[in-house]
Amino acid sequence: MNFIPNSTDQRQEMLQRIGAKSVGELFSDVPENVTLQRPLDIPAGLPEQQLVRHVRGLAGRNADLDAYLSFLGAGAYEHYIPSFVNQLLLRSEFYTAYTPYQPEISQGTLTAIYEFQTMVCELTGMDVANASMYDGASALAEAGLMACDSTRRNQVIVSQTIHPEHREVIRTYLYGRNVEILEIPYANGVTDLTTLEKLISSKTAAVLVQNPNFFGSIEDGASLARLAHAAGALFVVSVNPVSLGLLKAPGDYGADIVVGEGQPFGNPVSFGGPYLGFMACKEKYMRRMPGRIVGSTLDRNGKRAFVLTLQAREQHIRREKATSNICSNEALCAMAFTMHLSALGKEGIGKLSRLNLQKAHYAAERIAALPGFQLAFPVPYFNEFVIKTSLEPAKVNAELLKDRILGGLDLGRFFPELQNHMLFCVTETKSKSDIDRLVSRLEGLR
Repeated sequence: MNFIPNSTDQRQEMLQRIGAKSVGELFSDVPENVTLQRPLDIPAGLPEQQLVRHVRGLAGRNADLDAYLSFLGAGAYEHYIPSFVNQLLLRSEFYTAYTPYQPEISQGTLTAIYEFQTMVCELTGMDVANASMYDGASALAEAGLMACDSTRRNQVIVSQTIHPEHREVIRTYLYGRNVEILEIPYANGVTDLTTLEKLISSKTAAVLVQNPNFFGSIEDGASLARLAHAAGALFVVSVNPVSLGLLKAPGDYGADIVVGEGQPFGNPVSFGGPYLGFMACKEKYMRRMPGRIVGSTLDRNGKRAFVLTLQAREQHIRREKATSNICSNEALCAMAFTMHLSALGKEGIGKLSRLNLQKAHYAAERIAALPGFQLAFPVPYFNEFVIKTSLEPAKVNAELLKDRILGGLDLGRFFPELQNHMLFCVTETKSKSDIDRLVSRLEGLR
């Protein structure tokens, strides 16, 4: 048992203290026929120098974004993160902070969460935002539950232009509550308004959409909101926060609840996590929000202070009044989000959004001009777009990978009707020469 940092004499002393002759005697209640009866099949220990070389070799097998040119998006986006963000996150008071169980002495953590909430409200055009949503997918599912509680209805309508994996999370979350889920198909890359008008009824608690949607297309938010509200349902929008530097805030076209994935600001793709979700809503729905809400007040000396204004966990309120059991604190990821957005400022996020838009459109136009490639949907799009190709996406991506390029997502994986369709993403991290390199490589495919 060399992995236990005690000497032989120390282990023997502890065994004598508890009256056992050996470590094996501690497990005498375990039937011998279920024990392994041999040493674990793991390599022997290595000197540190050899171990470092071995681990680096294993890590080098990953296709990371430092070595590869990526045009993948679909929910995880490569953006440039200012150097100071990671440097400041190394401060121990940030990376060791957890849930503020004693909020009155956690003023630093509460301040950071409050600033995060404020920025989310400004981005989304909503009245109030919360903290500690796990990710964009679970935030959207929580919004569906929140709408059912607020309207006392038991049906939600979900657009098929929402990320397919996010729709799976919605189904998982709502299954235990016996919520009926209706899906609306898409037409020309956006939610089919005609079908929505037929399906929506007095039983509908909410209409859930993504904007820009999974295909990168811009939805008609105002029309979707009008149909939802006409039936007495809430309108829930999932957004890419980078797009809000350019597109109208969801609150300005009628959204009641706005959610999204905060990863694009301050958090690297990092092989899939950790990420953070955000949620904001109109003031009249805030008591139904999961998680926690940090508010600003004055202490007894008249100085500004921060407090946990609302907490919806069953640990803090009566179980029957609780809205969720969100436990983990996403404050470190939220801190990175807040730092990055602070560095950009109002003008910076506008420039960032325009760069994403312009570079994506340049790439789409260049690719669509190639023989055998064309834009799939005739609608406005942000920094993602769908290309229809005469080639198999798997073959395209395999050839691109030879040149250290991560190509688009094969949409046939999620949509059987979209065989030979690929979803490409272009952010500000791609230069003109990067895009031209992709186009040149695609042009050489047969």
